[in-house]
Amino acid sequence: MPEKPLTVATYAAGASLAAITLVYVFGPTFFLDDEASSTRKKGVVGLSNAANDCFINSILQALAGLPDLRIYLIRETHRRKLDGPELYDVDLERLSLEKRPTKPWKLEGLQRGLVTQALKEILDRLNERPLYKKTISPQPFIRALEHAFGTRISRQQQDAQEFLQIVTERLCDEYHAGTKARRQAQTNGIAINESATERKEIAEQSDISQSAPSQLQKDDAIAEPDTESEDSSTSEEGFPFEGRIESQIECLTCGFKPKPTVSAFVTLTLSVPQTSSTSLNQCLDGVFKVEHIDDFKCEYCRLDHAIQSRTKELARVSDPVVQRALQSDINSLREALERDPEKLPQAVELPDSNLAPKRRIARHMYISSFPKVLALHLSRSVFAVGSVSTKNTARVNFPESLLLGGILNRKNYRLLGMVSHKGTHSSGHYESFRRQVQPVPYSTPHSFGTEGVYS
Repeated sequence: MPEKPLTVATYAAGASLAAITLVYVFGPTFFLDDEASSTRKKGVVGLSNAANDCFINSILQALAGLPDLRIYLIRETHRRKLDGPELYDVDLERLSLEKRPTKPWKLEGLQRGLVTQALKEILDRLNERPLYKKTISPQPFIRALEHAFGTRISRQQQDAQEFLQIVTERLCDEYHAGTKARRQAQTNGIAINESATERKEIAEQSDISQSAPSQLQKDDAIAEPDTESEDSSTSEEGFPFEGRIESQIECLTCGFKPKPTVSAFVTLTLSVPQTSSTSLNQCLDGVFKVEHIDDFKCEYCRLDHAIQSRTKELARVSDPVVQRALQSDINSLREALERDPEKLPQAVELPDSNLAPKRRIARHMYISSFPKVLALHLSRSVFAVGSVSTKNTARVNFPESLLLGGILNRKNYRLLGMVSHKGTHSSGHYESFRRQVQPVPYSTPHSFGTEGVYS
């Protein structure tokens, strides 16, 4: 990945820095508030830190600076109000038929979007523009999160990245649970109250914003891609943090490529090299570079080895019955090679896997679906057997614009915020930095001028 000639920020993670979280967003960037006014009184809304809550407060402040996230929260809370609470009630009879049923209270919380609603409320308060400095408490959101999981949040762990992971994973789960509940309601013939016009307005409003990054914790980054070919249709956009990574391997002997392994993510963890200084691009290369692995059992080579074994055995036998059986096995193995080497023929007993040839493979990971908001966690923890964990103190340079993807699907993310940690590996303080918007000096009574659509 080529380095950018202009580095807008460099953070030295020495004794004073444990972690960085960067947030990038697709460009061009649109803001929820008017940033043209420069004469307003610069009032801000802060969060009280009454119980060692800096790891929570820093993440909430970072999330408050993400317009795409705020648009998503408005859409999800609005549609649930339109649908009515009964649509998201738990069907106990249907739930009992599932192989691994979720607890009814937990499923109901997911379908109703408890954390989605609570996060919208506190981010709305954080984005108010008072005439004087103002402090609010994060406790309402913390209580909602604890209620959603049926447990208490420990103040001893104090890991901002883990907190961000918990929040984003929960939001993603609530999105999919709500979508599944609406789909099931339509299958049962229940009408969804949201009109086609309102759906279109919500989708168009979601297209307006492709810009705000948020702040993660221990060396994390969030970004949204700049895309010139964004889908302008009214099809629904999903949870803005959710992306997909594919892992592809290739046998360097036969060239066979199995189906790639696909996994979803809401944040990406990047390891920081143990060196004096590095860059964000180098940290990304550490994840997405081609890796070579020895002693791998390739399915194609294993089938080919079985064919060769059966062919040699066929040449040695003279019994017609055995010959027909061996020839049938060879034909089945060849058919499997042509159709799908990953589906082994059940009627054929393959040679012991220990006898299969070992191959060298190339493994490559890549983002197959880019999220609108990209959260990057720069991991600095250094673990050693028999010793206390320490912190990697490498300097990490990162640019304001981050280009990702290939030539045909290039995404340009703009840095919107970060969360950093000062102190040692076991103690310290989290700080949040976010790109400042210049809004009007009062709370916006409605969002984006969509009177009558959003409450």
